[in-house]
Amino acid sequence: MRAAEQAPPELGVDDLLAPLGSPGATDGRGDGDDDGEDARALARLREGLARRASAAGDLDVAYRDLDSPIGPLRLAASPAGIVRVAFAGEDGDAVLADLARRVGARVLRAAAPLDPAARELEEYFAGTRRRFDVPVDLRLAGGFRRTVLDRLRDVGYGATATYAELATAAGSPRAVRAVGSACALNPVPLFVPCHRVVRSDGTAGRYRGGEAAKAALLALEAR
Repeated sequence: MRAAEQAPPELGVDDLLAPLGSPGATDGRGDGDDDGEDARALARLREGLARRASAAGDLDVAYRDLDSPIGPLRLAASPAGIVRVAFAGEDGDAVLADLARRVGARVLRAAAPLDPAARELEEYFAGTRRRFDVPVDLRLAGGFRRTVLDRLRDVGYGATATYAELATAAGSPRAVRAVGSACALNPVPLFVPCHRVVRSDGTAGRYRGGEAAKAALLALEAR
């Protein structure tokens, strides 16, 4: 009796396109201009696929990278809204793998669906935007963590709240440590402003993007 054949693994669009963008996928000319044109063509192909997949409802997660004053950011969105913001210190591939597992396997690099979010972030860092209008998808946070993030959205631009105050606002005054964990695991920092939560002694405390990034954000909003 033959061993049962294993079904091939499900591949996302990025997996199918990966060979096109790999160093070995060129024709061997080794010309920098040709490599640049290949990269631009691949980007156009990805964008076209993303638009068609999004229009057909076949895209679970779109993502793009964005340079910012606090370092590179990876933005990801589901059809419901921004679902993940990752900092440079995080493993970008691991972030995408987690999104594929928890949101949906159809994950594609695509700038267009995230253009509004990128534009609002650029306005925020330029000091011309004080609140974000793009929708946020908080499906990656549940239970008490979700409650904490909902209360976090009430902390306005330029204001701060202590972990203890946020615990009280979330209905569990003694859950200060759990509030800290919810902030540390916030899947959408900046859009849900965990950088505005500080310690009771007034010091900034830790931040998923690093203490320097948190200090920079607080300084930006204090202008």
